[in-house]
Amino acid sequence: MILKKWIPYGRQSIDRHDIRSIIEVLNSTNLTQGRKVGEFEAALCDQTDARFGISLNSGTSALHIACLTAGVSPGDEVITSPNTFVASANCAVYCGARPVFADINPKTYNISPLAVEHKITARTKAIIPVHFAGQSCDMKAICRVVKGAEKKYGHKIFIIEDACHALGSFYNDKKVGSCFFSDMTVMSFHPVKHITTGEGGAVLTNEESLSRKLSLLRSHGITGDPEEFFNKDLAFLGGNPSPSAEVNPWYYEQIALGFNYRITDIQCALGLSQLQKLHSFRKRRREIVDQYNLAFKDLRFVHIPLEARNCQSNFHLYVLLFDFEKIGLSRAELIGKLKTKGIQTQVHYIPVYLHSYYQRNFGTGLGDCPLAEEYYRKCLSIPLHPGLKDTDVKRIIKEIKKIAR
Repeated sequence: MILKKWIPYGRQSIDRHDIRSIIEVLNSTNLTQGRKVGEFEAALCDQTDARFGISLNSGTSALHIACLTAGVSPGDEVITSPNTFVASANCAVYCGARPVFADINPKTYNISPLAVEHKITARTKAIIPVHFAGQSCDMKAICRVVKGAEKKYGHKIFIIEDACHALGSFYNDKKVGSCFFSDMTVMSFHPVKHITTGEGGAVLTNEESLSRKLSLLRSHGITGDPEEFFNKDLAFLGGNPSPSAEVNPWYYEQIALGFNYRITDIQCALGLSQLQKLHSFRKRRREIVDQYNLAFKDLRFVHIPLEARNCQSNFHLYVLLFDFEKIGLSRAELIGKLKTKGIQTQVHYIPVYLHSYYQRNFGTGLGDCPLAEEYYRKCLSIPLHPGLKDTDVKRIIKEIKKIAR
């Protein structure tokens, strides 16, 4: 029986300003497809230094249309990390492509550039590096590998950063999301992420052509741009497609097979309000991480996360590695003990290729990525979010130390 205050491993931080922002939209004329969407996209670009931002109803939708925009299709392969949520691989499957899993770096838990190099083939269409827990992958090394493969195979290989854990992080003094090392970057605004829109996501890019295609796919493949119309006789007044001709006032045209992946103004109002607090959220997460690092660094059977020297991580997760055999408890028993103390923990992640869907459909299985499997056997995420009070942090530290000394 849980008697103490419940501490979730992650949760949103909502204040009165957030609530007022939502109410303003609810009292306006546009609940969706209004100006707040564009304002939120502009604010995301300001935050990340990307040129273009396309906001969507989820990070999964963002991954899907990023793959479609890259031209991922049946017969292609897409390389990603096994240490991620299933969406990072599912997006390739949605497009009819084959997901390929490259093993992780055992120190950072991110995809290994060397493993990526070994997995690239003539069929590789895209690489999706996942910035696990907030720390950027070694993007410079991944770019080098991709450029070499492009030269070898004679075709473009897209880099799509899955930065759903990494808004507010830096790599080589560049903001994650700037697309300095990639064609596109995907973000998520689920409630446990750094900011939230309830559900929501975005694709960032510096290429106008990619931005136009992403925008088209987000909303049914429909355009109102006269330059893109095919049916000139239907589009223009009097069927006259001359440069000075006016478009029929009701006219729009579906020119591609898109989706209804639109985000609402209600969500974007919340996102705009949340973005204003990203700096303070980041500061609080870092304070908590510093307390955890100091408390756990000398425990014999516990390993704290490494932060690479060229990274400044806005920690989304704080993952400890436990030697469960040495502490004399299984992971399930440890999770249960902490739960009785009101502390929620979580496992991030079961290697994607071990899910039954992937085993049945792609022939994956144990042994495919040994380093990811070794990490999985030991990992446990403990609470990390800006709403944690110092008393909560001390309680978490105290209870883990009791068990893992």
